[in-house]
Amino acid sequence: MTRILGIDYGTRRIGLAISDGLGITARPLEVVARSDLERALRRIDEEYGIERVVLGLPTGLGGSEGASAAAARELGAEAAEILGVEVVFIDERFTSRMAESALLESGMKRRDRKETIDKVAAAIILQTYLDAPPSSGNYTAGDGVEPPGTK
Repeated sequence: MTRILGIDYGTRRIGLAISDGLGITARPLEVVARSDLERALRRIDEEYGIERVVLGLPTGLGGSEGASAAAARELGAEAAEILGVEVVFIDERFTSRMAESALLESGMKRRDRKETIDKVAAAIILQTYLDAPPSSGNYTAGDGVEPPGTK
């Protein structure tokens, strides 16, 4: 059974989430330092068998892309090369706020929230992808990065 990996991009910390084997639900997995991402991706792929990556694309309120979106796209190209799978980008506006709200409601302490928020945001990004049909406009099949050698 293969899985879909969700990524919440950050300059220092990157949140990771994983789908169940049927691609129905997402769950938070871990938070890794940017410098440890390649090692984490290889380990997760070995354990779960990743078939696709869904990466949150940070955009402005009007949908414009800035430096953070460009860096996320670079990270997507890196993940596609490391894993040899397609990377799909999905609008991630407000996912960190949604994650923080959920953690606040659960009564989690501030220090614990800071360590958890990125992987919960990754799970929200991934669950949004799993719940949205391709025609929803939330993402497009052509809005991703193909693995090397597929063009």
